[in-house]
Amino acid sequence: MTLVVNGETIDDAVIREEVKLTRPRYEEMVDGLDPVAKEIQLWNWSKETVIERTLLRQEALKDPEPLSPDAIEEALNAMPPGSGDLRQQVEVRLRLDRLLQRLTAKVQPPKYKDVGDYYKKYKEQFLLPEMIRAAHIVKNVDDKTDEQAALAAMHEAEAELKRGVAFEEVADRYSDCAGNGGDLGYFPRGEMVDEFDDVVFALGPNEKSGVFRTGFGFHIAKCYDRKPAGYRSLSEVRQDIERMLHGERKERALEQYVDNLKAKADIRNVARKA
Repeated sequence: MTLVVNGETIDDAVIREEVKLTRPRYEEMVDGLDPVAKEIQLWNWSKETVIERTLLRQEALKDPEPLSPDAIEEALNAMPPGSGDLRQQVEVRLRLDRLLQRLTAKVQPPKYKDVGDYYKKYKEQFLLPEMIRAAHIVKNVDDKTDEQAALAAMHEAEAELKRGVAFEEVADRYSDCAGNGGDLGYFPRGEMVDEFDDVVFALGPNEKSGVFRTGFGFHIAKCYDRKPAGYRSLSEVRQDIERMLHGERKERALEQYVDNLKAKADIRNVARKA
């Protein structure tokens, strides 16, 4: 069977390519289905995507308003050299972009109350875990540095710290991750290995650890600051919520527009000629 959309024949290769592009995301989303059923569903989803894309392109090409020559040349100059009619590809893309922009430009942004209601309903999304800002001095144990040599270097670094030399200076001279005074910035539990978290999250502000071992090698850590777990305020996340809700509204408007196109379209599966 051959797919025909408003009289335009869609090559099977187009659908196969869409299946190939969709498969990784599809495999992440769908689980538990019979393998045959999954494959059928994947092909059906891919086919629907191709149909929707074709309808949008067809609709965009109906617009008689000419494109800006400067916009075409700018887009052509930004494209890498390749085969095919690049100018035609660019004009189709620009017309499609213009159609989508016009469709979504009509969508109103969420009201102030809508944002507040979303924040209240989904407040758990804005929970920040406990965070710590720490720095470290590290000597890796690997094929270049054995356990004994790494530990000896760390004891030298520790001795300098005890003599009052600044942690940042010692880190930049001794650490295998030299630079920026060993500062790791803020991070939550679970971002580093457990052995590292166990030590640094037990430190208070401006407190330093002794030498300790992880799977990477030997470390000395310093805590600069701690932030308790808590919720981001509405004022902090208002713009993010507005963008998200506005984006969802635009997607729904586009889906409705495509559904209307499909309802009026002539979409057929035509038997191939022998």
